[in-house]
Amino acid sequence: MTSVPESMTAIAIREPGGPEVLIPETRPVPQPGPGELLIRVAAAGVNRPDVLQRMGFYPPPPDASDLPGLEIAGTVVAIGPGGDPEMLGQAVCALVAGGGYAEYCTAPAGSCLPVPAGFSMEEAAALPETVFTVWHNLFERAWVMEGETVLVHGGTSGIGTTAIGLCKLFGIQVVVTCGSADKCAAALALGADLAIDYSAEDYVEAVKAFTDGAGVNAVLDMVGGDYVPRNLACLADDGRHVTIAFQRGAKTEIDISQVMRRRLTMTGSTLRARSADFKAALADEIARTLWPRLSERAWKPAMDRAFPLAEAGAAHARMQAGEHVGKIVLTAG
Repeated sequence: MTSVPESMTAIAIREPGGPEVLIPETRPVPQPGPGELLIRVAAAGVNRPDVLQRMGFYPPPPDASDLPGLEIAGTVVAIGPGGDPEMLGQAVCALVAGGGYAEYCTAPAGSCLPVPAGFSMEEAAALPETVFTVWHNLFERAWVMEGETVLVHGGTSGIGTTAIGLCKLFGIQVVVTCGSADKCAAALALGADLAIDYSAEDYVEAVKAFTDGAGVNAVLDMVGGDYVPRNLACLADDGRHVTIAFQRGAKTEIDISQVMRRRLTMTGSTLRARSADFKAALADEIARTLWPRLSERAWKPAMDRAFPLAEAGAAHARMQAGEHVGKIVLTAG
C-alpha cells in the first residue's frame, strides 16, 4: 500500500482578489469518508468557476473544501469506510466539489472514472468538469441528437472545445462563436462546422445564413445578459436554449410570445452543488456511453498549457486574459 503523508501542499485563496491571492499552504491530507476515495493528484483542471471563486463570486457548497479545483486525475491511495479495496492503486479522474488544487484530494467514488487508455494524467484531468457539464446540458437537458445543429458560445474555451469534440463524435453539426479570427481558425481546426468572429460580424445573421434561415436546434450559452434574446432568434422552431453561465449578466428581457409561438424550451443548470447521487448517475451514463469511445481514442480534449501547482496564479492570469485555446491544467507531480 502507498504511504500517505500527514501533510501536503495546497493552493489556498488568501482573500478575494486577483491571481496573486492564490498562495501555497501546508495543510493536513484529507481523510476519505464513507463512499470516498483519497487520490494523490497528478493534475488538476483549471476552470472558470475557480476564477470566480478566487474573486469571491462563487463560494463552495457548505460541505465542500474551501480550496479551488473541480476536477482531478491521479492515483487512488486510500479508501473510505465500506469502499472497494480493489480501487487502491487505480488511475482515475474525478469530478469534485472543491479541493483539487492540492497534492491530495478526496472524491466520491461515484464521481470517479478510470483514466481512458492512451490518455496522460493531464489529459484525464481536463475531462470531468467540462465533459460532465457538456454531456448533461447538451445531451440530457437539450436532448440534441444526430443530424441536429447546435450553437455554442466561447468556442475555444474548455466548454467550447469539449462541445465541439463531443458533437462531432455523435454526428451533430456545431457552430461556435469566438473573439478573433485566430480563435475561429483554431475552432475550425478542432472540428467546428462554422466559427463566427463575434467582434467582426453579427452571429445571429451568420447562423441564419449558415442554416438557410432554419436556425439551430439548440444553444449552449455561457454569456447570458443581452445574448439571450439574440440566442432565441438563432433557434429553429422547437429549439432548446440551455444556460450554464452569465458572463454578461443574470438579467435580460425576452419576448415570451416568441417562446410560445415557436415552442421554444429554456432551461439551465449548475453542476457543483448537485448531490453526489446525481453526479454518480451522470458519471455512470458517461462511462457507458462516452468512455468506450475515448479508449478508442476517438477524441481527446484540446490542451492549452500545463502549469506547476505552485504557479496556479499564472494559470488563472492566462485564463482571465482569454489567451487559451482548450484546457489549462495544474500538475502536482
